[in-house]
Amino acid sequence: MSKEALVAAVKTIVGNSKAGKADEAYAGYSALFTSPEFKENRPEDQRQALRLLVHAKGAPEKASPGMVQAHRSALGPLTELVSVHDDPADYEMLGMCHIVLGNEENASNVFKAALAIERAKSPGSDLCGALMRRISML
Repeated sequence: MSKEALVAAVKTIVGNSKAGKADEAYAGYSALFTSPEFKENRPEDQRQALRLLVHAKGAPEKASPGMVQAHRSALGPLTELVSVHDDPADYEMLGMCHIVLGNEENASNVFKAALAIERAKSPGSDLCGALMRRISML
């Protein structure tokens, strides 16, 4: 998948989301993240697309089936990013997906791993604070 194709897919997803077509947006995320070509993109570009789903503003309290499927589809690419790059922000997104999927124990373990990495790098960072809040909420 070329960067242009990724950008076009994301624009369609964001357009559907802004138009109130949540089911179509979530289906778009699912198709994007399960596409074998998605992993051909640079990690930074993958993260940006994943962040749009995982850190979405105004997400409903109760996850719809489409939302759950979109987050389930994000697990593969996020697990790959975590395995290869060991970036605490990737761990955070992975943990947030586990929360949407109802896997609180997995989420807690992922957040704790992210916190240990981030504390070693930058103990006073905003990410450390966010991870501590996420852990305390579980």
